[in-house]
Amino acid sequence: MNAPTGRLVESLTLPQPYLLFLGDTTEAGFAKTAFGLADWAPDRCVGEWAAAGCTVTTGLPLLSPAEAKAAGARSLVIGVANQGGVIGESWIAVLVDAMEAGLDIVSGLHARLGAVPALAEAAKRTGRRLIDIRTPPADIPVGTGRKRTGKRLLTVGTDCALGKKYTALALHRAFAARGLDADFRATGQTGIMIAGGGMPMDAVVSDFEAGAAEMLSPDAPDDHWDLIEGQGSLFNPAYAAVSLGLLHGSQPDVFVVCHDPSRSVILGLEDFALPSIEEVIDLTIRLGRRTNPAIRCVGVSLNTSRYSAEAAEALMAAERERLGLPVADPIRGGPGFAALVENCLG
Repeated sequence: MNAPTGRLVESLTLPQPYLLFLGDTTEAGFAKTAFGLADWAPDRCVGEWAAAGCTVTTGLPLLSPAEAKAAGARSLVIGVANQGGVIGESWIAVLVDAMEAGLDIVSGLHARLGAVPALAEAAKRTGRRLIDIRTPPADIPVGTGRKRTGKRLLTVGTDCALGKKYTALALHRAFAARGLDADFRATGQTGIMIAGGGMPMDAVVSDFEAGAAEMLSPDAPDDHWDLIEGQGSLFNPAYAAVSLGLLHGSQPDVFVVCHDPSRSVILGLEDFALPSIEEVIDLTIRLGRRTNPAIRCVGVSLNTSRYSAEAAEALMAAERERLGLPVADPIRGGPGFAALVENCLG
């Protein structure tokens, strides 16, 4: 039980730069991989492309696979994170076209690219690679619950696809700007593509979730921070198991609740109401105490992308007063975010 946890291999070599593929997506929340790469790794993205019916855009130049190849792209990244992680039928012709144009295909979906006969045949014919990101390392141990050295922050959410990754990345950037020893620990496909390594938590067999989180964030010096990207929600009827395993294995000293105030129901499961921020704080503390009795909430991250600057600030001010915690939108920054950072370190 007291054996040290193994260390995750943290390097991932992908053919860059990317052409981002948006599929036939009509809901921005399901294109979070494309948006994450466009926002946090813009220097590695040459443009975007989509299948018929797509209504979302990252704002990058619209380039066909052949145009992207001419612009220097080396791979097409499937920028969609849909329910079930499936490859849409309408995408296949586009993916084949991309390989014929000279691009490798990179996917973070649950479905394996090589399991689609048309893609496997095209890859063999063109000599292009099919690269699946959502592949956990071999020999993940079960969790031990052993208290590890170092400091850890976990982002948790009221729902999926509302800012857990962005919040962890923004906090990591703020910690680094202060000269702190800190790592961003990616737990999903987009974060792994941005960071160059990580653990695809939702592809891990459930018995090994906590062990995978322990591998992701091993023993570290006492002044080292791991900023751990959260997954799912403890209240999500489909994905709560991943969230709980990550919580127990991460053993966070502090956590930040991420919330989209424009939502009232769970994304993709509209029969279920969104939990309140207070409910998330309470349940995270009660469950998190199992592996870290000192766990505490240090603030709230609001996704105010649907609000004007004035409305967003008024909402955050009201929530600070109501909750008695720092409340900020990490993308907007400002004094509210600086206060959140200070409370993380306090």
